[in-house]
Amino acid sequence: MSKAMAVSENIVISKIYLIRGQKVMLDRDLAEMYGVETRVLNQAVKRNAKRFPEDFMFQLTEKEMEDWKSQIVISNREKMGLRKAPFVFTEQGVAMLSSVLNSDTAIDVNIRIMRVFTKLREALLANQDILLKLEQLDKKIINMGHDVKMHDGEIETIFELIKEIMEEKMRPKPRNPIGFKPQPPK
Repeated sequence: MSKAMAVSENIVISKIYLIRGQKVMLDRDLAEMYGVETRVLNQAVKRNAKRFPEDFMFQLTEKEMEDWKSQIVISNREKMGLRKAPFVFTEQGVAMLSSVLNSDTAIDVNIRIMRVFTKLREALLANQDILLKLEQLDKKIINMGHDVKMHDGEIETIFELIKEIMEEKMRPKPRNPIGFKPQPPK
């Protein structure tokens, strides 16, 4: 059995790939993070196959595997230790893994991964809002006509405003702690 790796946000992000239009993680990367062998992870999944429908987990096709290898810039299959196409897990599949791999390490790693997926989703929503605002700004400029010329200073101001909006959207929102709160002595 391998030892669980220290799982930082950057490590999790580096192990998320876009396949079939979904953010997924490979069985081998998840196994490494959980501190188990890939075959052990896959055996646990097979024993609990009903928990993993195709929208939670699927096996890569040969074409998807080639695309994935080009994403990570590795060309030698033997070097990667792959004898068959890996399984990949969507966000829901990763969440389901915590019920299959019921260890403290698996629970801790799953919590970290779920937090990263949540941050990615929030960033995507923030970017959609920014894109909508840019589209509205573009329409306003087009509607003003060709006789309006913007100066460099005005363009710079627009980009500063965009930067401020992006920074505001990316700032984490304060959360209230949950749980028991001891009362101060009277």
